[in-house]
Amino acid sequence: MGGGIAYAVIGGGDDKKDEQAKGDGKGGASGAPQTPGASGDANSPAPSGYRPPAGWQTQTYERHGFSYDVPGQDAKWKLLPGDTMISYTEKGKPVVAMTGTANFREGGCASNPNPDTFGEAGKGQLATVGTTGGGKDGTLQDNARNWAGNWGVMAYGGLGANKPKIQVSQATPWKHNGVEGYTATAKVTVTHRPSSCVPPTAIVRSIAQKLPDGTFHGWVIYADQGVPNALPEAEIDKIMNTVRPARTP
Repeated sequence: MGGGIAYAVIGGGDDKKDEQAKGDGKGGASGAPQTPGASGDANSPAPSGYRPPAGWQTQTYERHGFSYDVPGQDAKWKLLPGDTMISYTEKGKPVVAMTGTANFREGGCASNPNPDTFGEAGKGQLATVGTTGGGKDGTLQDNARNWAGNWGVMAYGGLGANKPKIQVSQATPWKHNGVEGYTATAKVTVTHRPSSCVPPTAIVRSIAQKLPDGTFHGWVIYADQGVPNALPEAEIDKIMNTVRPARTP
C-alpha cells in the first residue's frame, strides 16, 4: 500500500467551480433540475452485451462520461437528481465534489466525522457513489489515487485535527464495459467518532478515465465499514462492475 494523500485534488476542478456558482459551500442540496438524459435514465444505451442486474437503478451523468447501476429502492438505495452536489469543504471552500450521485441508507447516523459539508453530503448515509472531474492536470494514475485518497480524507474527518489515517493503493489498469482507465483503493481508519454509528473504518474506490477532449473524469464510491448494515465489499465490487460509458442516445 502507498502513502496517504492529504490534499492533492487534481482533475476535479469543474465540479468545484459549479458548486461555488450554486452556493457558498454550506447549506442544503443544490436541488438543480435535471438536464434531459443527465441522470437516472434507464434507457441510456449500454455497451453491447451489457445487461443491468435485475431490479437495479441506472444513474447516468454525461458530462463525466459515466453510467452505473445500484440496487433498487427496496434495498435502501436512492438516486439523486443529476446536478445535486455532494461536497466536503475546508474553510467554506470545496475540496472534493461530485454529481451524478446515489446514496445508500440515508439518515442512518446523525453524527458525522466531518461536518463541513455541502448539499447531500453527510446525511447519515452508509455509502455514496458519484462522478467528478473535468481537469487536465496529472495522469490517469495520479487522478485515480487522488480521488480515492481525497474522498477518504474528506468524507471521514477532513484536513484538520480529525484527519483520518489512510492508505492508498497504487493505481492499476481498469478495462471493463467499454471504460478504459485506472482504478485505486483507499482504506480509511476513522480517528474522530462522535458516536458509535460513525464507522471505525471505510473503503473508497475510484475509476479514472480520459475523455476525447483531454479532460480526466472519475467515478468514486465511498462506504462505511464496521457498522451495522455496512455495504459488503462484494456488493461494492458488483456496483463497480456496472460502470460503463455514458452515451448520448
